[in-house]
Amino acid sequence: MSRTTRPSPGPAPGSPHRILAGWLLGTVLLTGTLAGCAAAPELDRAAARELQAQVLSVTEAAAANDPAASLKHLDELVVKLDEAAARGGVSFKRHQSIRKTVDAVRADLNAQQAEAARVAAEQEAAAQAAAAAAAQAEAAAAAAAPPPAVAPAPPADSGKTKPKGKGKG
Repeated sequence: MSRTTRPSPGPAPGSPHRILAGWLLGTVLLTGTLAGCAAAPELDRAAARELQAQVLSVTEAAAANDPAASLKHLDELVVKLDEAAARGGVSFKRHQSIRKTVDAVRADLNAQQAEAARVAAEQEAAAQAAAAAAAQAEAAAAAAAPPPAVAPAPPADSGKTKPKGKGKG
């Protein structure tokens, strides 16, 4: 009999891999938006290169599973985008399009960061519960143990003392 294998359904919804794939897709879309605009008159070449370099920073931090750094680089991207728009290197329409993509990527990164914080909190709570259970088990074991044996008291002195240094003789 031969067995057939079913294809794997992929990462479960809400899993770190699915979240990572989602914001990487958003980052790739942002990169594609910028790359596709390099020759367009709505975005000059200098602005496109500068923004693409910043997108690369976001992508690298995201690939390193560092949402905090990704968000920081995303903030820097927005600053550079706004500066380019202010000097006329990015049209209003292109600026709005890029900002929508940035906002989508930011939402994914914030969700990933919140999920990581939730998982860390759950792990901390589990560690505290395990420590409390261990302390309780130790206390229960100590309560169940027999009390330590008490050494017998030395015999009471009858009141007679032997003179020291005086002997028979």
